[in-house]
Amino acid sequence: MKHAVLQPVIAVALAAALTGCWFSDRIEEFGGPTMGSSYSVKYVHTDATPDVAEVKQETEAILAEVDQQMSTYRDDSLVSKFNQAPAGSCMPLPASMLELVKVGGELSEQSNGAFDLTLEPLLNLWGFGPKARAEKVPSPEQVAEARKQIGHQHLHIDDQSLCKDVDIQLDFNSIAAGYTVDKIGKRLNELGISSYLVEATGELKAVGKKPDGQPWRIAIEAPRDDERVSQKILALDGCGISTSGDYRNYFEENGVRYSHTIDPQTGAPITHKLAAVTVANRSTLMADGLSTLLMVLGPERGMAYAKQAGIAAFFVTRGANGFVTHSSPAFEQLFAAGEEQ
Repeated sequence: MKHAVLQPVIAVALAAALTGCWFSDRIEEFGGPTMGSSYSVKYVHTDATPDVAEVKQETEAILAEVDQQMSTYRDDSLVSKFNQAPAGSCMPLPASMLELVKVGGELSEQSNGAFDLTLEPLLNLWGFGPKARAEKVPSPEQVAEARKQIGHQHLHIDDQSLCKDVDIQLDFNSIAAGYTVDKIGKRLNELGISSYLVEATGELKAVGKKPDGQPWRIAIEAPRDDERVSQKILALDGCGISTSGDYRNYFEENGVRYSHTIDPQTGAPITHKLAAVTVANRSTLMADGLSTLLMVLGPERGMAYAKQAGIAAFFVTRGANGFVTHSSPAFEQLFAAGEEQ
């Protein structure tokens, strides 16, 4: 749920609806605004699938539910109510939200704290959160004070309730869009749709083939803030894709660029040369979380982590003469066939 990003930092779908008469099946598509950005759905319509109006209604019901549960930009959302609750309190939450807390805790533990769902005080402090002050570099004392209110160790699940030991604030923006894409895909399967491409705020998943037997193809954008340029084209079937980058959401002060990606271990924006990282995973939720995690770690530590964990990742680093790209072994293996440049 990357509300602050005006345009998705991402891989974008290349397939347009087919209108020719050579195929009895056809591609239907729809989309609209969501989570401060947009969503789109393309699917292969057959005699056995619902009409586009029903599919859109089902999709937007999921989007509305996620927004009501997880939007930090709504005072009446469940996550906002949890964030407003005092230290030492517990609040019943839906199983979906508790599952995301568990996933966030696991990613945090596995990465020694590089991933953290409790960064909202720091995001606000640096000007990137839902209750952000003006974009301005905070003092070391302000950062130190905000860091006292972050950390998964201050959360625990008690039956169907989430409890907090300190005045901690949850922010699901690093995984909610991936979760939403997976949830929409599952609902499409239940509706009898076996071939689709779903995208929400830049996270996407493609399953099956188009009516002409070709795979869904997506373009990974080059990390540029002046124009949108395709850097790599991938053929997908059964993969979720997430790209995290620091090139569209940032501010500058005294000639220094400050990224919206905060390193939980320093309490400050990342300073390394990694411009963007794309992760492919059968779970779009995991791709979403892992792309954020690797973006925090940076090019060297991120690649080492991706190799050790078998993560399919594509890194774009700022070099002396332009951008340099590197793929993890799992990414190269996954896209060895059917990849285009």
